[in-house]
Amino acid sequence: MDLEFTDDQLGLRDAARSVLADACPPSLVRSIFDGEASGDELWITLRSLDWPALGVAAEHGGLGAGFVEVGIVVEELGRVVAPGPFLATVTQFAAAVAACGSSFRLADVALGQVTGTLALAERGRWEPAAIACTAEADGARWRLRGTKSHVVDGATAEELVVVARGSAGLGVFAVPGASVSASSPVVVDPTLPAVAVELDDVLVEGERVLLEPGDPAVDAAVARMLDEATAALALSTVATCRAIFEVTLQYAKDRHQFGKPIGSFQAIKHRLADCYLAVERATALAYFAALTVADDDPRRPLAVAMAKSAAGECASLLTRDGLQLHGGIGFTWEHDLHLLLKRAVAGELLFGSATVHRVRLAEQLGLGPDPREGVA
Repeated sequence: MDLEFTDDQLGLRDAARSVLADACPPSLVRSIFDGEASGDELWITLRSLDWPALGVAAEHGGLGAGFVEVGIVVEELGRVVAPGPFLATVTQFAAAVAACGSSFRLADVALGQVTGTLALAERGRWEPAAIACTAEADGARWRLRGTKSHVVDGATAEELVVVARGSAGLGVFAVPGASVSASSPVVVDPTLPAVAVELDDVLVEGERVLLEPGDPAVDAAVARMLDEATAALALSTVATCRAIFEVTLQYAKDRHQFGKPIGSFQAIKHRLADCYLAVERATALAYFAALTVADDDPRRPLAVAMAKSAAGECASLLTRDGLQLHGGIGFTWEHDLHLLLKRAVAGELLFGSATVHRVRLAEQLGLGPDPREGVA
């Protein structure tokens, strides 16, 4: 497994960074936080560059570039706290459809003509065992009932991939966004809105059934779509943390106290070194997870748990130290730091916190509680 970028991947990264420097400046993000703008113009720019087609297979009209290339774009979007439907549409909806072996609307995704998301979590839990949303056969159709939580772009997505439980097991369905009722978003970061979605007797036609309940392929498909979405979010979160570090490092160089840059003080150096190490470690683990997804490596569940755990720990450290090292200016609405801090916090919570993934990691490594504990 080669962890070095190819020349083409480096070119994609540089191009993405250059485009986003102009298309998504902090002023755009701030205007979205203030409720004065949306990410529509940025989405038009991304569509014109064919970025939504990156992860879609060539036979479905996409570029077939692979998950690492998608991850590179996701990382650059995370660095600038980019708004818009790219993350949910490409790494959740399209990835979930492909994981089911379906081509449902993938050509439309590649053309940027449809937005989508994944509705899997319930009551803030993402593990399949927690799914209680029901799927009941109604002739050739299926009737869905239940509530999904933490659906990214759930209030605006045109299509949702919904995982529900039938009498024979889990099933996966494509549901029009107009068929569901989304709660009003009350979010930490308005550029990454996650809402609750209510499915009240939603009828799903046969062509929208991606995998019927009880299909032997369901468990593997659900595991894959969850891993892909989680790995992408880990990359996005770590990228935001890197931006926090870069802003904080520059501030430590520019801010003077006692006639010297505060970054020259040993205590500040140590904290900046810890932040740098956390970002580099989390980045390496996030790309290792991306490679296991791209290569369909059997270590994928382990790598994804490691990546999201490291991303969460990195977010906790960088939001704390980034804010503290800025001093009073970091608390002000006028400083752009808070835009980054809120995205990092939102990313840490979605698709499972660091604690959740440490538990998942321990279970996969066979490090659960000793069954002999509590035995007299």
